[in-house]
Amino acid sequence: MKKVLITGGNKGIGLATTKKFLANSYEVIVVARDFSTLKIKHQNLKLIEFDLKNHIKIVELANKIGEVDILVNNAGIMHALPFDNYPEEKVEEILSVNIKSPVALIKEFSKSMLKKKFGRIINVASIAGEIGHPDVWYGITKAGVINMTKSFAKALGGKGIVVNAVAPGPVETDLLKTIPKERKEGLKKLVYTGRFAKPEEVAETIYWLATDCPEYINGICVDINNGAFPR
Repeated sequence: MKKVLITGGNKGIGLATTKKFLANSYEVIVVARDFSTLKIKHQNLKLIEFDLKNHIKIVELANKIGEVDILVNNAGIMHALPFDNYPEEKVEEILSVNIKSPVALIKEFSKSMLKKKFGRIINVASIAGEIGHPDVWYGITKAGVINMTKSFAKALGGKGIVVNAVAPGPVETDLLKTIPKERKEGLKKLVYTGRFAKPEEVAETIYWLATDCPEYINGICVDINNGAFPR
């Protein structure tokens, strides 16, 4: 049974991804700060409370978890603060959760993947990393996730490890609550179907990248935005 680690797999896109892997008989490890709202139980599901702000403790976390076949760097935060009133501690927090911890997780878990000459890593970026965002640090970190994906694919791609990313537009999750109503309506007008993405649609893409995706598809970012940012 293959083992998958999903950060932030307790809600939103992460939860939909957790359910998808469980439904397909994977052993799933979910790392998150709080599981109080998680309602699912499964014999193949293991929950580990860990705050990804503590990126310096990723080594300890990795030692506790052991080897995994698939890593899904899904956890991320957004503060929705103006660029000229962004406290330094908030900057450090978003950098730690959105950039430093995913990098550390890839560094640690790729060690066993390299030994096996097999591994799949999927990073959850955002359309914000491609077009900018009112929360400038959120946009900056998500752009970093895309570059992180390409950089690690270049470093690990010749050694049996596939590293890709997804960049969703707005998704029907708790993050939508931070977006003003007027902006949400404007965003809906940009897409073909006039609706936001469902978490399950993003989860389906993550699952494909982690399982059936050909090895030759490596170092790419799959846009999931329904035409909001056409190439």
